Amino acid sequence: MLHSFLWVYPIAFVAISLELVLMRHNRRTLFSSKESLTSLGIAIGHHITTAIFSGIPIAAYFIVWQHRLFTLPLDQLWTIALLFVGLEFFYYWHHRFAHEIRWLWATHAVHHSAHYLNLSAAYRLGWTGWLSGNFLFFLPLCWVGFHPIAITVGLSVSLLYQFWIHTELIPKLGKFEWIFNTPSHHRVHHASNSEYLDRNYGGVLIVFDRIFGTFKSEQSHIRPIYGLTHSIQSHNPVTISLYEWQRLFRDLIKAKSWRGLGSVVLGRPT
Repeated sequence: MLHSFLWVYPIAFVAISLELVLMRHNRRTLFSSKESLTSLGIAIGHHITTAIFSGIPIAAYFIVWQHRLFTLPLDQLWTIALLFVGLEFFYYWHHRFAHEIRWLWATHAVHHSAHYLNLSAAYRLGWTGWLSGNFLFFLPLCWVGFHPIAITVGLSVSLLYQFWIHTELIPKLGKFEWIFNTPSHHRVHHASNSEYLDRNYGGVLIVFDRIFGTFKSEQSHIRPIYGLTHSIQSHNPVTISLYEWQRLFRDLIKAKSWRGLGSVVLGRPT
């Protein structure tokens, strides 16, 4: 299945190169060669760790699949639409909890560690999604009858869509932004400004943010400041990928009760 998406890499390289040319033409400082190389290193680590630990989510999906309520074939438009909306719904809640629960944030923080928002930041993905249990959020779709492969492909397509929204070069897109996630919405999501913090969790769609009250429109008078609220001063992929885990386990050691342990693991990121 991985080979089906190999065509993405040359397209991404061309898109990143074009973005860099446009940024230099516009004389906008939206790029750091060191940071982009760091993102590439993190992306390579993400692919390696995903391959090594892929057996964990695969096993979980197929165990649930064996106990499914129905079998929903994807040969009809309504089932494809249902899978898409279901994936977006559970992606929203996974993404939101990844910002609200420290155990999940330890993985997701890697994606927010970039100080510049450009296309190279799109593949700055954590190495420990298998440990945080990201896959658990999508098991209900398997239980109701969507095949694990269909769920995995759907999530991959969502991730591909989100590549183009990691840029500052594309302005607001009018009515398109009422339904779909866009670069403007995602700039808000990546911003660490207090006015923008923890907003716009959608993948392809932005409608669930509007429904559940987490939507925030980009304001022309408030320029987004990217990166974590406590910046990581390193270009080492290993340091960045394990930084939040190090902080989390340090606080676990300091905890003096089971309640304290629970507040560290399940509490909000600090």
